Amino acid sequence: MSHILIHEVGPRDGLQAEATVVPTDVKLDWIRRVAASGVDIVQVGSFVRGDKMPQMADTDELFRILVKESPRALLSGLVLNEKGLERALDVGVPLICMGVSASETHSRKNTGMGTEDATRRIIATALEGKKAGRKVQVSVQSAFGCGFEGAIPEERVMGIVAAYLEAGLTSISLADTAGHAHPAQVRRYVQKVLELNPSAEITAHIHDTYGLGMASVYAAMEAGARAIETSFGGLGGCPFTKVAAGNVATEDLVHGLQRTGQRLDIDLPALIGVTKDVARHFDRDLPGCVYKTGPIVTKVMA
Repeated sequence: MSHILIHEVGPRDGLQAEATVVPTDVKLDWIRRVAASGVDIVQVGSFVRGDKMPQMADTDELFRILVKESPRALLSGLVLNEKGLERALDVGVPLICMGVSASETHSRKNTGMGTEDATRRIIATALEGKKAGRKVQVSVQSAFGCGFEGAIPEERVMGIVAAYLEAGLTSISLADTAGHAHPAQVRRYVQKVLELNPSAEITAHIHDTYGLGMASVYAAMEAGARAIETSFGGLGGCPFTKVAAGNVATEDLVHGLQRTGQRLDIDLPALIGVTKDVARHFDRDLPGCVYKTGPIVTKVMA
């Protein structure tokens, strides 16, 4: 495995399904500390309607504050449509993330559009983002299965990937929205994307709904994925899927990588500290392991 980038999505994916809204000053504290820990990217929020998803109502405000601070990590934001892109450009989001669900049912629940229409609109929106000089990442959501539809045809997933690549969009996330992925499937899909375009920059976004999250993450990395999207404490889950469950925990992945001498530049105790604060805020245990057990201290030979 080459140098793996860590994309922390806790402030967005981790918080979007929570019943209580986290105050802006608390979010800022968590984001600043995660960004300072050495992870590569932090997803601050999503540009959706605040009345529909109040947990994300302060996304514009967060970016206006954080962009001025020039944090150590690259900041990303999720966009669902053209209006969201306008807002993201207005507040200076450096990395704009957007995507299409390979599940027709999930696509309609999430965006009100079918997969075919969503693909056309997202590609056009992504190209506008690139034209504006921003980094853009596009995703295939429900790529490995859907809680409503079950198995998603592989050719449908690769058809969306091929459309992205044809449009010149080469930063692609394969998202396991429903948590149905298994390691062999993840490995095969990453390899197939690289067969379509060896220069593609692949991110894996894996949920741990059925306990195969970390195994699938390692399969993605071994197959050539460049980045992994994780969440502090394993918090999160898409509110528009049938069985929502959390992500792979950021500190668990970093701990695993550091045990083999990778990503020693990331401050693991700092990440664990953030996760402990998140757990205290919500007054419950989070799915992650290492923040509860403590890390294994590994001596790396010079």
